Amino acid sequence: MGTEREENEQTSRDDDASHQDAASIADVSVEVATVDHTLQKIRRKYRKTRRKPKGLKRLLAYLLNIPHLAVIITAVVFVVVVIMWSLLWVFIFRRESNSGAYFAGMFRVANVEFIPEYRQEESNEFASMANKIQHVVSDVYKMSSVARLYKHAVISDLSNTNKGGVLVHFWMVFVVPRLKSPAVCEECVGAIFRDSVHTSMKNRSNVGYLLGLPVDLDSILINAVLRSDYTSGAGSECVDKLYANLPGASVPLNVFSSWGGVSCHVKLTSVPGSLIRLTVTSFLIEPSDCVSDALTVYDALLPMRGRILHRLCEPVSSSFSLVSTSNVMLLSFRMTNGNKSFRGHFEAIADEMCMSQIETHSEPDMTGQIYSPFYPSLLPPQCSCTWRFETPNSALGVALQFQNYVLKPKDLKGCDQGWWKVNEVIFCGSYVGHRTVFRIADHSLEVEFRCSSRNSVQAFQASYSSYNISQPCPESHFLCSTGLCVEKSRRCDGLDDCQDESDEVFCARPTKNCAGNSPLHPLFVCNGEADCANGIDEINCTQEATCSAIRYQCNSGSCILKKNAKCDGVHDCRDHSDEADCACGRPSVVKKVDSSTGAERIVGGVNSVEGEWPWQVSLHFSGNLYCGASVLSADWLISAAHCFSKERLSDPRYWSAHLGMLTQGSAKHVAEIQRIVVHEYYNAYTFDYDIALLQLKKPWPPSLSPLVQPVCLPPRSHTVTASHRCLVTGWGYRSEDDKVLPSVLQKAEVSLLSQTECKKSYGPVSPRMLCAGVASGERDACRGDSGGPLSCQEPGGGRWFLIGIVSWGVGCGRPNLPGVYTRVNKFTSWIYSHIS
Repeated sequence: MGTEREENEQTSRDDDASHQDAASIADVSVEVATVDHTLQKIRRKYRKTRRKPKGLKRLLAYLLNIPHLAVIITAVVFVVVVIMWSLLWVFIFRRESNSGAYFAGMFRVANVEFIPEYRQEESNEFASMANKIQHVVSDVYKMSSVARLYKHAVISDLSNTNKGGVLVHFWMVFVVPRLKSPAVCEECVGAIFRDSVHTSMKNRSNVGYLLGLPVDLDSILINAVLRSDYTSGAGSECVDKLYANLPGASVPLNVFSSWGGVSCHVKLTSVPGSLIRLTVTSFLIEPSDCVSDALTVYDALLPMRGRILHRLCEPVSSSFSLVSTSNVMLLSFRMTNGNKSFRGHFEAIADEMCMSQIETHSEPDMTGQIYSPFYPSLLPPQCSCTWRFETPNSALGVALQFQNYVLKPKDLKGCDQGWWKVNEVIFCGSYVGHRTVFRIADHSLEVEFRCSSRNSVQAFQASYSSYNISQPCPESHFLCSTGLCVEKSRRCDGLDDCQDESDEVFCARPTKNCAGNSPLHPLFVCNGEADCANGIDEINCTQEATCSAIRYQCNSGSCILKKNAKCDGVHDCRDHSDEADCACGRPSVVKKVDSSTGAERIVGGVNSVEGEWPWQVSLHFSGNLYCGASVLSADWLISAAHCFSKERLSDPRYWSAHLGMLTQGSAKHVAEIQRIVVHEYYNAYTFDYDIALLQLKKPWPPSLSPLVQPVCLPPRSHTVTASHRCLVTGWGYRSEDDKVLPSVLQKAEVSLLSQTECKKSYGPVSPRMLCAGVASGERDACRGDSGGPLSCQEPGGGRWFLIGIVSWGVGCGRPNLPGVYTRVNKFTSWIYSHIS
């Protein structure tokens, strides 16, 4: 509709322009006629006294004859109008009606021998082969349904492949009327080329003869690209080519933007049959989510989205490396003005034959190491490794202990972070933030690993050892679901020793034992509540003790028994660090509203009042409410990772944060987003690690306080008891079937459930999640509340802490199906590592 309206407006502007031109010509004609009449009268008056001119004078007089002069002036005016109209059409109207569509593509020409001259664009051999391929590509599209839109193809590079033949990289340009842009969609352009190859395939081979050119069907990839990609890559001077002709020899690679911005490509090629390892030593840029400063590494010689190996959008201070899947790689640099630089090198390496035969020892403490292919380089999208294990006898199996990786049986979904086959059983790997042990109850086995990520992902390593199949853990230990063994005495002690809370679920409520000789259960000790009538559970709470996740740690490194020491108004730590940075969680309600207006609800919620939730943020994507967030500091917000999981949603330029707002549209401050930091372990299938940070382009002004204020971050040891008051807030829908969003910020009081109750509702939930709601389901978060806060107030009217982030759930407000939230105190260290 918008395009149609623009065209109508354009037509009216064109009509107005033509009327004006017509009017101007008419005015000139009238003027000429008037002058002509006057000159004729003068000529008749003085005709008898004038003598006839001769030669040039006679010709000039003839031309200046009034009738001829009128014709000349009219012709000149007409020519000027035609020229002006043509220029307007060429430079304005035609440009408005048409736009370019640009594509980058690649395919392998099989059964053609690669020669070194193909690497040189200026060579006759390259020109001959490129012209042949260019004609073939052009003929395909000139005979297709988009023939009238096709403009031309440009062969960019010819390279050799490890499969043999020649790998062709090419550009294509289409001139597309705006109303017909879907006619050259990416899928359509690729389908036309594939269909042309497919029609000539015989004998179930993957090679089809395209107008005499043998093309590998599986190698075809065509992606839509930006015009800037095309202009900076097709014949541009801003393209550098480097070649590694000796395996293992390091080729230095340094890029600087000290003398102006950089937006260039660097093409890397190595000897046939090799791979390229790029090592990044340092990358000094401003963090920008790849908007202004970035390095994108492609597994090709053109900037194709489907071939992205890695993207760097943040400064790099520690060296790391990544590996291509063939002997080509493209580095696309974008650096704005300033003292910014890239330092590194690349080299040609051999494709690894990753296969090992391993014999384990009978003693469990005798271990060895296995590594991912190309370790410690990042894993490329394509790689494989096989390990064959043999234990001393059939009573022993093999245990693999990973530092940050877990294997789980494959379900209906694909494996995005590693495909594993263990004795014909398929498992999927994924990255986590803790140790795991994977046990295989077989004394002779084969473990096969294959890379399965679209991009480069971090490497892994594992320790292997034998274990007793009949008794995986010692008698005094408990076997966790993560495969770890923990002492039985630590089961149900309130501390997540298993890293997945399998030692803390289905635990009976501990007895208080206030008068007994045995020590109190850790759940009751120094939790801020008087669990014992004699107060024994709340004495000596500032006493230093060994550190654990359920004890507060001071900045000095020492730990105290008190769990909720942070910002409680009492100096518990000797260095007073527990009361530092406490300008948070103290709302100052400045305006009351009539409680009778609480008809607008988010699943059992009521209207908030102005200033009641100064940390509440409304996140708008392309101008519309999409998610919620909470204020952490003057320039940082916290939200849910799933709000930004898709490619377009990850671009901060489309987002804006509305702060200090009660009613939609009445924000006291609207801020642009500079950067979005999604947790590196976020899992889009399970919503594990569902947390993200947003950095504002400009801090909100202090003058907005108290309407804008941070919420307090809970320390790792923070616990919520029955005395805490917890509310979820947001502008989300008021019921599962609601179609209209409320305009006023809603609040609903909920209760936190134990992990045991949470698992009864949803099965295995992550220890980084918590459940909150009411049994009837009458109070809950809903769509539009995602990323918003679950805030809990300390007993006695204390400060408000951010306990949860709205993450997921089944429906909205259903009985016995509470809302699931990201457990914030599990991420305190991660948060401070980015915002400090």
